Amino acid sequence: MKKLILVFTLICVSLNSNAQNDPKAKALLDQVYNKVKSYDNIFIAFKYALDNSQENIHQETNGDVTLKGEKYVFNYLGATKIFDGSKTYTVIPENEEVVIESNEGNEEDAITPSAMLTFYTEGYNYQMDILQNVNGRQIQYVKLSPIDSNSQTKEILLGIDANTKHIYNLIEVGNNGTKTTITVSNLKTNQPLPDSMFSFDKDRYEALGYYIISN
Repeated sequence: MKKLILVFTLICVSLNSNAQNDPKAKALLDQVYNKVKSYDNIFIAFKYALDNSQENIHQETNGDVTLKGEKYVFNYLGATKIFDGSKTYTVIPENEEVVIESNEGNEEDAITPSAMLTFYTEGYNYQMDILQNVNGRQIQYVKLSPIDSNSQTKEILLGIDANTKHIYNLIEVGNNGTKTTITVSNLKTNQPLPDSMFSFDKDRYEALGYYIISN
């Protein structure tokens, strides 16, 4: 789940200038960043697929995430992760439990959009890749290559709708042959969201008999 959140916050990424990077790719990514930053909030429904032909693995599932500033609600694999700006609450109905984690005093590992948006900005080179027609949409890909030769990631392809400047999909290719693809199936912006959406109602879950774990 943490990795998926990291991947999704790439939609807001702003990259620093680098002599080895393609200025056209940087300009496009900056357009995506500025477009996303103009929104008060974003809702993304997505399809997640993991493939490894050598191991005969194919997995697909769906999920969604809502982002507002530093706060988010992330639904995936039957669990819900809520970040209210200071604490993360992972609600797992199957186990009837909630795990509460505080980010205070641990800013480097804090799972917040601002932290996640920059996790690869100094670790990747990037350049323009292919322009592809997908169901009538022009999708421009930007290829991100890890600088670290020991990275488990071979490359990341970020597909951007050339018209809307929204992310269409993200493809991560691992050195072990595993390909992870996240495709945006629905994107909504500036929705009327209640403040309570990003808060955790402890009394409610205690009344339901959930076991609450605080770390």
